[in-house]
Amino acid sequence: MLAINNLHVTVDGKEILTGLTLNVKPGERVAIMGPNGSGKSTLAFTLMGHPKYVVTAGSVMWSGEDVLALSPDARSRLGMFLSFQYPASINGVTLSNFLRQAMIAHGKRLSLPKFRAALAKEMQTLGVDPAFAERELNVGFSGGEKKRVEILQLAMLQPKIAILDETDSGLDIDAIRVVAEGVNHAHAQNPEMCTIVITHYQRILDYLKPDTVYVLASGKIVKSGGAELITELEKKGYGWITGNLQ
Repeated sequence: MLAINNLHVTVDGKEILTGLTLNVKPGERVAIMGPNGSGKSTLAFTLMGHPKYVVTAGSVMWSGEDVLALSPDARSRLGMFLSFQYPASINGVTLSNFLRQAMIAHGKRLSLPKFRAALAKEMQTLGVDPAFAERELNVGFSGGEKKRVEILQLAMLQPKIAILDETDSGLDIDAIRVVAEGVNHAHAQNPEMCTIVITHYQRILDYLKPDTVYVLASGKIVKSGGAELITELEKKGYGWITGNLQ
């Protein structure tokens, strides 16, 4: 289980997370929603070890391992994956080479023919143009294409913990559906994967169907519920929850 307990995090000397506690079981899908500035992306980057995000108190444990004691690359090898809201472009590195080296770094060694076959299969499933395999990573890709490539990485690496940081932002209706179906496909291949979906919107959650929805405000979880909470948030916004905070 991923166990986050009383997590306090500062960014540039300002406290953003103020005692966040969250447990996610293997195979569970959770959604984290909340107003801008509530700490959603801070949580994502903190979990992956971005040096800008300084943990001042609390703990993050995964299957008995102290996650906070690990470097970002060690966290990745442990099985943690972050899908970025704004994926970076890397000149001079093809998508195919990037994915193959990432898999090798994670102990997933396939012969070149088997790797190419697996990549072609996943690209077809996600609707990624096969020609993209030999293009530079995300260079000249549209926003929707970059997000599909993020989910392609997820499918190929098969992590234990998938953190999706507003993967649906900037996507049209069709792209949201394709990305969500890709996440569902990765989950079907890897049923024990924990999935944390950070989002503002209901539409992607209609496809992903989280087990629990958490509302984050002022740096901590302030409410949780099921699908009915998503509907309520769509109708009322966050004020009816955050207005009660001191």
